[in-house]
Amino acid sequence: MRGDVLAAGGVSVSCRRLSASRGGVEVLHEVDLNVVAGSWVSLVGPNGSGKTTLLHALAGLVPASGRLEVAGVVPGRAGRRDMARAVALMPQRPVVPEGVTVRELIHLGRTPHIPRFGSETAHDREIVDRVVERLELEEFAPRLATELSGGELQRVVLARALAQQPRVLLLDEPTSALDIGHQQQVLELVDSMRTEGELTVIAAMHDLTSAAQYGERLVLLEHGRVVADGAPADVLTAERVAHVYGARVEILDRPAGRAVLPLRDDREGR
Repeated sequence: MRGDVLAAGGVSVSCRRLSASRGGVEVLHEVDLNVVAGSWVSLVGPNGSGKTTLLHALAGLVPASGRLEVAGVVPGRAGRRDMARAVALMPQRPVVPEGVTVRELIHLGRTPHIPRFGSETAHDREIVDRVVERLELEEFAPRLATELSGGELQRVVLARALAQQPRVLLLDEPTSALDIGHQQQVLELVDSMRTEGELTVIAAMHDLTSAAQYGERLVLLEHGRVVADGAPADVLTAERVAHVYGARVEILDRPAGRAVLPLRDDREGR
């Protein structure tokens, strides 16, 4: 059951002056971020801006300084089981054990909920079955996970994270290997589960249009610092995208949200 910190409208993720390093180099610099429970925040920014490092810090996978609390748990102090009950991370490059079937891999998401020396229950199997069905993975369930394509494996890794039943779901480029149809399916599924169960979603996304359409709020990172934080309409401007990404774009306002379209350079004779 969620504590008071996760009550309706409460703060699910809170970090103050959060910094983190990789290989002795500081790549995240004094980030301040508060995320309301049940919301979707999209992290955007160019390659190397610190999006993945921020997700890893929130998941307790990299040492970080500053103040940090995620779903009522303090990464770095909490045990692995407590962290796994609170937070699930869908990594950009998942590591898949040899000889594990798709269903077995998804079942690993239930590990934090199974008592030590205990075994899975009918409830655990029911949750896995439900996730397999919602992600349309039935035909893949008996196959070895190492035999899947990149897009198929991406859906399976998301299924494992959802089977974990976290309070906060961290997604690192969740649709990078998916075709447009499965991109929509995955994002819509995550969004529906967010609204149904007050799941908090923080997603690092390269596609600015998808980031704006699914994220109620955008956090733009550059060189490990937050340079803009707010509604998509406020964060995504042609001038800001040009400055941060070095890209020429056109911004369109549509009912589903802002759309960001790249523009070709003007060429003589065209």
